[in-house]
Amino acid sequence: MKEGETVGNTPDLNKIYTYADWKTWEGRWELINGKAYNMTPAPSSEHQFAVGELYFALRHFFQNQHCYVFTAPFDVFLSKNETYETPDDIVQPDIAVICNKKQIVQKGCYGAPALVVEVLSPSTALKDYNEKFYTYQHYGIAEYWIVDTANKMIHVYYLHEGTYQRHATYGQQDTLHSAQFKDLAIPLTYVFEWG
Repeated sequence: MKEGETVGNTPDLNKIYTYADWKTWEGRWELINGKAYNMTPAPSSEHQFAVGELYFALRHFFQNQHCYVFTAPFDVFLSKNETYETPDDIVQPDIAVICNKKQIVQKGCYGAPALVVEVLSPSTALKDYNEKFYTYQHYGIAEYWIVDTANKMIHVYYLHEGTYQRHATYGQQDTLHSAQFKDLAIPLTYVFEWG
């Protein structure tokens, strides 16, 4: 089998692929640095509960601020050359906040959201802390939250001179404060109520 080929429209996880390959795959896939990442099976109820609570809080905060909140599955197309007909990376953050309506297209979002949130699952934790961390940093996503439901913590990172810095780590009894949206504060009691 040659590089970029698939078996039955399922990518080989050890091969390097392009956007043209990604378009042919069945199911939900991310493409990060040429590698395929399967987005199935569906996440746990604990994961979805945390996503739901955070989505509700973010949607409420942004509803009159010309920012739009989306949950996965929602493709974010990232391109080194800002040529979105052939993006370099395609990700599906658990939550994406987009503050430039022109970025929103029928099939997702072109370019870096203002804020992304990833809720860790056992199968995605390493990817969220490594590949996605550096991909989001590379493309200039201003703020990145990593939600650790097992330890009931949220790590908030913000971009400073092209590198993510830790803003703070918040626990279940804390109120999360965004690094860039100064009035955004989310009590975390209910976010981690499940489990």
